[in-house]
Amino acid sequence: MSLNKDRRIGRHAVLLLLSDNPAEQLKKLEQSNWIGCIGKVGSMDTHKVVAAIETAAKKNGIVRSDVYREMHALYHAIIEALHGITRGQVQIGSILRTVGLSFAVLRGNPYDNEQEGDWIAVALYGTIGAPVKGSEHETIGLGINHI
Repeated sequence: MSLNKDRRIGRHAVLLLLSDNPAEQLKKLEQSNWIGCIGKVGSMDTHKVVAAIETAAKKNGIVRSDVYREMHALYHAIIEALHGITRGQVQIGSILRTVGLSFAVLRGNPYDNEQEGDWIAVALYGTIGAPVKGSEHETIGLGINHI
């Protein structure tokens, strides 16, 4: 059971997120039987960030809403990525912070052994700060969970 160096799902999710040509990046990943999507969300409400990512993942066929383990894995990957964005305190509006984020969601098997099954990664990049223009800074977060 080895983690293939070229199939590190977190690395690929971050590269997809930061890519200048995400459509080309997604096409390469799909050749490895991986599926992904990108999107944007801005809010002072954590639940809106979670909802935007979940909606994009469902809409793009990355997870099925009628399969609990898929939604559960996605949720935990989102929360883990938000921990990175918020420096461990998954609160935004309640402490007067706002985010403007781009996100990438990627699903696939990072192992050589197919029986290891799929994993899901959520990468977030953007800005966080006070809800005043110019009072923000860059931030990045990554969450990975098995399905």
